[in-house]
Amino acid sequence: MHQTTESFLRRFCCSAFFCGLVFGAVAATGRAAGPDPSMGDPIRGRELFLQNCSLCHASGKEKQATAGLGPILAGIMGRHAASIAGFGYTKALRASDLTWDIATLDRFLAGPQVLIPGTAMMNTIPDSTERRDIVAYLETLPRPEAGAGAADARPVVTPATGMSDPGDWRNDAPGVGHLISLKTLPAPYATASAGNGPEVVNRPSSAALKVPPGFIVQLFASGLSGPRLMRIAPNGDIFIAETRSGRLRVLRAADGASQPSERAVFADGLRGPFGIAFFPLGPDPRWIYVGYLNSVVRFPYRNGDLKARGPAEVIVPRLADSTGGHTTRDVAFSLDGRRLFVSVGSGSNVAESMPAKSPAEIRPWEAAQGLGAAWGSESRRADILVTDPEGHSPVRVFATGLRNAVGLAVDPATGRLWASTNERDGLGDDLVPDYITRVRENGFYGWPWYYLGSHEDPRHAGERPDLAGQVDVPDVPVQSHSASLQMVFYVAAAGPAVFPAEYRGDIFAAFHGSWNRSVRTGSKVVRVRLRNGIPTGEYEDFLTGFVIDNHHVWGRPVGVAVARDGALLVTDDANDTVWRIAYVGIRGGGMAAD
Repeated sequence: MHQTTESFLRRFCCSAFFCGLVFGAVAATGRAAGPDPSMGDPIRGRELFLQNCSLCHASGKEKQATAGLGPILAGIMGRHAASIAGFGYTKALRASDLTWDIATLDRFLAGPQVLIPGTAMMNTIPDSTERRDIVAYLETLPRPEAGAGAADARPVVTPATGMSDPGDWRNDAPGVGHLISLKTLPAPYATASAGNGPEVVNRPSSAALKVPPGFIVQLFASGLSGPRLMRIAPNGDIFIAETRSGRLRVLRAADGASQPSERAVFADGLRGPFGIAFFPLGPDPRWIYVGYLNSVVRFPYRNGDLKARGPAEVIVPRLADSTGGHTTRDVAFSLDGRRLFVSVGSGSNVAESMPAKSPAEIRPWEAAQGLGAAWGSESRRADILVTDPEGHSPVRVFATGLRNAVGLAVDPATGRLWASTNERDGLGDDLVPDYITRVRENGFYGWPWYYLGSHEDPRHAGERPDLAGQVDVPDVPVQSHSASLQMVFYVAAAGPAVFPAEYRGDIFAAFHGSWNRSVRTGSKVVRVRLRNGIPTGEYEDFLTGFVIDNHHVWGRPVGVAVARDGALLVTDDANDTVWRIAYVGIRGGGMAAD
């Protein structure tokens, strides 16, 4: 599919490459800021950056805490790659031994995986003019103040002191419960907005994961490449999206086995694969559906296939008009097999650059797109979309205002669609809570104007009074900035690793971990309790121990899946591993045993 200049730049500006590249480059080169056709147009580059990259990056230190999880761009040229502490670079980038100059940037953007195999950059910018323009703008960004060291580019955050903060990582432990009341939410800006991205390190020899008594957690697989979302085939094979490497990995293990016996690449050369779903539902699927960056495809499949039987067939050729910002697209099927759901996250933090519409313009727009639907570059973003499995029906909006519904799941008991959603940043340590919720068809969940009901975002004050009182309140708010990703219903009833019956029907969710909080939170797996299929609003820690201190982590959970033998599998994209949690009885368990 043809990609516009705008879409290429959006993908570039908010890519994981940018997060891993420019934090290490802080000295300006001093080149003139005016347009130079032979060297690129910084004015054009600046405009595109402001429109499309504000989710991830700030152009100066003073705005970092509201910009996003990417690094500060306080002058990027001439620095050694991955040279500034405080950011979770990929191991490949840290080992690259590169210094970022114009020529190296150009080579990287033309083929990131060619220059640095294993980098987090998923997409190329093949047009040389586009590369020159964006690099020209980056060259104009101011250097740090005179006398400031490179380390000063890292925002100052409040140290973790005391144990009074319920979101403090030091309070994490299996069984610790959480219930966030919307009646006691702090006011916006009650605390400063922090820039506290985790630095990822190798697992310390003293580190131990913790699970509840009776459970045991073991290293199941290592040596993967950024494992993200994970789903289990009916025959028990484990499919994992290695998003940054553009492939689907499949692992095979006997029931009860502590490690896989076979590994294979099911398909590669994919465009940002994330969501995975088998169709039709039941024991004998014929297709594997995959959510790409801006489309949905399917591969022919039969139980036991370790490699795709044929090329990808495009089912939905285009999800939205833009691809910047959030890039994960999950997919799920309704229990009757008639509907295919696709989540598409926002292109920005809170639609800062979305143009205004008059009430007369909004009415026909919402009639076609849904209550509270965003527009402009955010059209068909921050939504869950729906079509039929063959892609014959027009893609339409199922629900609006979900900033980034990273994980989708359909309750096998009720058929209700659920979503694990990342909320907005920049309002303080404890705003805005992420959430896990049932999703109502035609529901509006607030973004960007409101959050968690009729709490108005001060950055859009007074813009949409007509939406007050029309925002669906999510079922289970979770600690702000947890970055809740994949979720799964625990439905296993038998097997050598099966959990006790009290877990059946509950939800497990992976928390990737915070960057916009002065005291770290997340980097764990939680259990969401349901009572007769209805959420109580409570959740509790289940797997903890990935956090070392307020600035360092050795693991970041992304995917959760229930293996055929009843074990819970967890992907960690920080150290390229999969963990296996099994129930062994009260006689043992509670810690890692690898």
